[in-house]
Amino acid sequence: MRVDEYAAHDATGLAELIRNGAVSAGEVHAAAAAALDAVQPKLNALVDKRFTEPLAHNADGPFGGVPFAIKDLIIHAAGVPQRAGSRLLGDGVTMPEDTYLMARFRAAGLATMGVTATPELGFNANTEPVANGSTRNPWDTERSPGGSSGGSAALVASGALPVASASDGGGSIRIPAGCCGLVGLKPTRGRTTVGPDYADPLLGLGIEFALTRTVRDCAALLDAVHGAEPGDRYLLPAPARSFAEEVRAGSPRLRVAVSTTPSSGPGVTDPQCVDAVRRVADRLESMGHVVVEAAPVVDAEQFDAANLVAWCSFLADGVDTLAAALGVTPGPDTLEATTLACADHGRTLRASDLYAADRVFNATTRAVARFFTEHDVLLTPTACAPNTPLGHLNANDPTLDARGWYERIFSFAGFTAVANVTGMPAISLPLGWSTEGWPIGVQFGTGLGRESVLLALAGDLERAIGWADRRPAVRVG
Repeated sequence: MRVDEYAAHDATGLAELIRNGAVSAGEVHAAAAAALDAVQPKLNALVDKRFTEPLAHNADGPFGGVPFAIKDLIIHAAGVPQRAGSRLLGDGVTMPEDTYLMARFRAAGLATMGVTATPELGFNANTEPVANGSTRNPWDTERSPGGSSGGSAALVASGALPVASASDGGGSIRIPAGCCGLVGLKPTRGRTTVGPDYADPLLGLGIEFALTRTVRDCAALLDAVHGAEPGDRYLLPAPARSFAEEVRAGSPRLRVAVSTTPSSGPGVTDPQCVDAVRRVADRLESMGHVVVEAAPVVDAEQFDAANLVAWCSFLADGVDTLAAALGVTPGPDTLEATTLACADHGRTLRASDLYAADRVFNATTRAVARFFTEHDVLLTPTACAPNTPLGHLNANDPTLDARGWYERIFSFAGFTAVANVTGMPAISLPLGWSTEGWPIGVQFGTGLGRESVLLALAGDLERAIGWADRRPAVRVG
């Protein structure tokens, strides 16, 4: 199989070719290896080298033999070192077992070929850790692919992989999807398992899934891996019909609210992002949907203060737990300046601060839930700008304290965190394009458990507008 032939197919297409005997899994893996080797010097999206052979997987799964990679954060595979984008972990911590979601990815047939780059401990909206260097955006290698799932996004956008794992605690699936022209779904809290290591990572903000190039891949993969494991905190009802069927069936008439004002952080929305949302809103009206200007009322000051508590307490606990386990002293030689600042701030917090943050999260969740009794979806930009230049979100800047670092991140990522706090699903789609030729992500959010609504609408928009003909500067084949 030629590399350009390989890159022309999404995960669903590759699985069909393998299943039908048109190509062997080995031939696909060889093409993927060549593709990864071709883009890695340009993008720096892998941590260490790709695997010589894919990890063990179920060849009879729905994605039997499809190349894949795992993000270097939260998820882990037995015997594979995890570094979390940090020098603190040295050559990596190797776990003896898979996380539950990793086991589900294997069961679905995904053939893991490497580990993708992430910023240090995931707290950034780009991917430029000191430990691994800058990961570059395949659309413009002087720009960031976003974060924290930036390595996964860069590889999928370049065609080196059809799908890769991703996680999202404040926008880290959707932001790189927007920066790199991909489909990025953050499912409902509890739709995918975060066990056994966590019950509610980041006080419930964190969720794990994947990045894809097509809506059908996103839906089919969610069909393959969703659901709880024993001991999980949440048990969501299964959808009435498969997510893949929802994509094929299309969307009913929806009540669509539109906003271009950031819901958190000090950011101002770039006019090109505003224009992209307006164009999509016009298209939705032409498709028969009811479109109005509206947004949930969120107290941004209280919201940001509570979000900062969640992030800094999580970082402090993570840093101190890892340092104690590894016998390492946290400091400038092992951690970036803003990680140290956030961990220091986290150590000053009291239990009452966490409960106060939880009260804000509860009030926010209930306000947004009421909003979705009157509107089916909320349409916004994915981020305040199409992307950022390399170095703009420098996590090793010693001049920033915890609050300054939070504001630097969320001046760019001003639309995504509400879905993490509420646990509600949201999806980024590449429905806009800047004058520079960069993709612009457009986000849709909806109420708890309603991924079907987002995926059906996404399928319609993919068919109506499409993005498959767009090619980044760094593209396999």
